[in-house]
Amino acid sequence: MQNSNARYKLIKRVKDDRFDEENLHQYRLLIQPAARDLQVAVVSASDHRLLFFEDYILHELHSNDELVALLKNLFEAHEVIQAGFWKQVKVSIKNLKFIQVPSALFDLAKAPDYLKFNASVDPRQEHVVAYENQSLGVTTAFAVQKSMHDWLESMYRNSQLTITHQSCALIEGFCAAGKSLPGSPLLVYIDRFKIHICFAPAGSLKYYNQFPIHQFADYVKYIMLVMKTMNLHQESSEVLLWGYVGKNSPHYHEFVKYVKNVAFGQRPKHLSFGYVFDDVQDHQFFDLYAIDLL
Repeated sequence: MQNSNARYKLIKRVKDDRFDEENLHQYRLLIQPAARDLQVAVVSASDHRLLFFEDYILHELHSNDELVALLKNLFEAHEVIQAGFWKQVKVSIKNLKFIQVPSALFDLAKAPDYLKFNASVDPRQEHVVAYENQSLGVTTAFAVQKSMHDWLESMYRNSQLTITHQSCALIEGFCAAGKSLPGSPLLVYIDRFKIHICFAPAGSLKYYNQFPIHQFADYVKYIMLVMKTMNLHQESSEVLLWGYVGKNSPHYHEFVKYVKNVAFGQRPKHLSFGYVFDDVQDHQFFDLYAIDLL
């Protein structure tokens, strides 16, 4: 799907034969909007099967108002995501305006004050929202544009709507994966223009952060920094990669120059996938799939 002004472009679309537009009330809709891309997925609530997936690139956006206007146009032209009667809708915001606080110490009234440590927030333009990863005892405060927040609430007022943050989905997914992983690997998600790094031995969250990428060398710099912080060894400690990276990519070849034990992560175990998803690599779109755990 590409509109006449080429403001967005559909990169990948997969639709399972079991997807039925008459059963949207039995499905969970996952949405991950950002300034430069958008992912959408549909999960069957009965058997946790991924039924529908799309990945978009967004072009030439200069403000949050432009982003919301573009998303409105995209949704209005879409065959299903504009429907208002899903069983659940889970939206994960991708931005750098977030902070994690131990839930035992979190005070909702002070959420804007916590966020000031990491980001500047304009109360005229942004809401501060809190989401708790209950199983991990961590609460994330993050900023959402008011226009985005209000539009989502209006669009999905007849569905159970959850607005969360990409970091919440990733740490939930990483910790769920960590419970069954041998050893104590460093968990890395390569995003478009960002890198997310987590350390969660046996599913216990010890470290999470995301870093903006300005040049290629930043990927290795941040991985090595976190390995040193967590007392992991460059020669022997394992690093698992998810995201926009492959064995033939320059990123991977650069990683293995510095970290000898690199492998690719798998899809979240709580979801099932039909054969139509075979051409989507297992380590891709982990952040989108992990939204369903929240």
